[in-house]
Amino acid sequence: MSKKLIECEQLSVSFGAKPVLSNISMSVGAGEILSIIGPNGSGKTTLLRALIGAVPHIEGTINRSPDLSIGYVPQKLHIDQTLPMTVERFMSLPKKHSKASLVEALEMAGVPNLGKQQLMDLSGGQFQRVLLARALLGKPNLLILDEATQGLDHAGVADFYRQIADVKDSLGCGILMISHELHIVMRQTDRVICLNGNICCQGRPEVITDMPEYRNLFGLDQSEALYLHKPHAHHDDHYTHDENCEGGHHHV
Repeated sequence: MSKKLIECEQLSVSFGAKPVLSNISMSVGAGEILSIIGPNGSGKTTLLRALIGAVPHIEGTINRSPDLSIGYVPQKLHIDQTLPMTVERFMSLPKKHSKASLVEALEMAGVPNLGKQQLMDLSGGQFQRVLLARALLGKPNLLILDEATQGLDHAGVADFYRQIADVKDSLGCGILMISHELHIVMRQTDRVICLNGNICCQGRPEVITDMPEYRNLFGLDQSEALYLHKPHAHHDDHYTHDENCEGGHHHV
């Protein structure tokens, strides 16, 4: 069993009187990709923020490995497009890094020749790779991605997730990601959590896609659900589910 990098038990979060997350228990281990999926407003980003301590929780516990080092790739980062700044300069804010570490991070993110490019000249896909490279500075053992492929086309999304898998193999890090790209997530992840305020179900992709809670949550019929999963040749068949999780025809 892989080393647990971060875990929570019976975690609940509220904003004022409004409950956002209820009774969340989950963990992320070294060397695994865990994807969180769910409809808009289901609490996905709030869960990430609670795990890293950016949002307080009202109930439950969070345990972090003493050597936990987090790299974070945000959903979006708005940069003034008129600001003259190279990729290397951007990556060295607010903390300066050596030339060698910048080069290594860009190579790991799949964009080895962008260091001298101006930010304003990058495509959307290139900029997301630069954000990934920035998160990889310091070689974190947990990489967190909050819908980091938003705005990319289908090919760009697929390439980005292949790069993430390469990063995991290179660093041996755990990866926790939110995504709305069901068709790719189900092929590129080790475990899935379906979230809608609470955990509806969780487990391996091919187990999840057989579950009515999953199909109801995303409005999928049996054939669509089966299309999404990827085959696995190992692991046990453990999964959990919550029969009280309400579904609906939502998009992640």
